[in-house]
Amino acid sequence: MNEYLELLKNDHHQFDQGKLEDFLGVEPMEPIALWLKEAIEKNVHEPNAISVSTFGEDGFPISRIVYVKDLMEAGLVFYTNYLSAKGKAIERNPNVHILIFWPELERQISIKGHAEKVPSEMSDAYFESRPWGSKIGAWASHQSETLDSRKELEDRVHEYAEKFPDDVPRPDHWGGYLVRPVEVEFWQGRKSRLHDRIVYRKSESSWEIFRRNP
Repeated sequence: MNEYLELLKNDHHQFDQGKLEDFLGVEPMEPIALWLKEAIEKNVHEPNAISVSTFGEDGFPISRIVYVKDLMEAGLVFYTNYLSAKGKAIERNPNVHILIFWPELERQISIKGHAEKVPSEMSDAYFESRPWGSKIGAWASHQSETLDSRKELEDRVHEYAEKFPDDVPRPDHWGGYLVRPVEVEFWQGRKSRLHDRIVYRKSESSWEIFRRNP
């Protein structure tokens, strides 16, 4: 184990991919979209993967990786099972945290926001665009619940595959969440760990913009 600790100690990352100007725009969704576009164009691995954190019933925060599927003027959209651990957590407490990390670009975006369900028509449209197997999976998986065996899951997949051989309707328990940001921090790695951190904090009528120490 000591040899691995030494490797970690000797990992002196230089952080020299870029810098942040003082002004990214008057509100944060435009630079979020620009950074995501750049991550896609530069072939970053899983550019739309985000970590979403909620509070569990035991009071501990829980994080998991999901995928941003839409950016709107109001915020970011992801889709999930409403009866999952994250869905139940959001029902109890809609305050969530999103972290986006693009190591190839030495960038992070940290987002505090309020989650709310998107209109059913929007969930219907996205569900229709999914592959048949993913649609069946949305019916078969009792997400986050205890599973006695893999066979139990596969039996449910077979059951719903027979029930919906062609068109698969969207389950009522599956759909999208819109996260409306109240604070967004853009983080750009810089040399000597003197990173750039620019924060947007929502006020009643506008966004306050300021820098944080690295």
